[in-house]
Amino acid sequence: MTAFTPQSTPTALSVTGVTKHYDSGFTLEDVTFDLPAGYIMGLIGPNGAGKSTLIKLILNMIRRDAGDIHVLGLDNLEDEEAVKEQLGVVFDSSYLYEQWKVKDVERIVAPLYPTWNHDLYQRRLVDFGLAGKENGSKRIKSLSRGMQMKLMLAIALSHDAKLLILDEPTSGLDVLARDELMDLLHAYIEDGEHSVLFSTHITADLERAADFITYITGGRLYFTGPKDEFEESFKLVKGGPDELAQLPADMVLGSHVYETGFDALVRGENLATVMRAVPGLAVERASIDDIIRLTNTRHDNKGVL
Repeated sequence: MTAFTPQSTPTALSVTGVTKHYDSGFTLEDVTFDLPAGYIMGLIGPNGAGKSTLIKLILNMIRRDAGDIHVLGLDNLEDEEAVKEQLGVVFDSSYLYEQWKVKDVERIVAPLYPTWNHDLYQRRLVDFGLAGKENGSKRIKSLSRGMQMKLMLAIALSHDAKLLILDEPTSGLDVLARDELMDLLHAYIEDGEHSVLFSTHITADLERAADFITYITGGRLYFTGPKDEFEESFKLVKGGPDELAQLPADMVLGSHVYETGFDALVRGENLATVMRAVPGLAVERASIDDIIRLTNTRHDNKGVL
């Protein structure tokens, strides 16, 4: 695990030793990371890794068993109301009542936020194609998933939230809409006072937008730190069918076997040792997808278990 916080930068979100046990046996175990103010952090991991659990804990939708969470310096339990006034939240499915009409949403949600900005909300509706009499008459249930996401985002961006928490914000959006969202997030953090935590399976969005990566797998923190450091920490080595068994087993984080050879993930710091053990292996940059894919396999020097 790697941790990194820019010096002298205020912290937008601090998660320290957070643990949550479920009766099913799943445990989110001792997760610690910081999101500096003015940055975007991608929260990644395979399905069931604990990403949604972590987001729910930050939002105090479920209670943690151990640890501390601070948002903009405020304890998310003791200062829950003040914290939630500073948060903008977009889930992977709509939290809005499906029978509401689009035109009624502002009247219902604006009183919840002391800093609600009517003009900004209306501009967001225009930007997201939700303005006008025809759109205003539509009920939430009749909107596509992508348009529901845009409506939630318009709400989140209209009360000067200092921290956006987005759960799969680009699911249901086409390529152009995803690009627009990434541009919007970059503009949102430009002043150094706003920050974003977003979970996603679309690694192209991480490549474009994220400054930091927090990677959770199996309920445990695998990495947290700058995105560039994450990508540079791992290397993909490739070889012939008989060469995988020659690799030092304790240095292989995961592998995938093909008829003609294999891919194996190793830490950059171990690459020289691996290459001495098996000279002539091909070495490639490991993508975020490669890292997630191969760190969720087991390796026995003969292939994947």
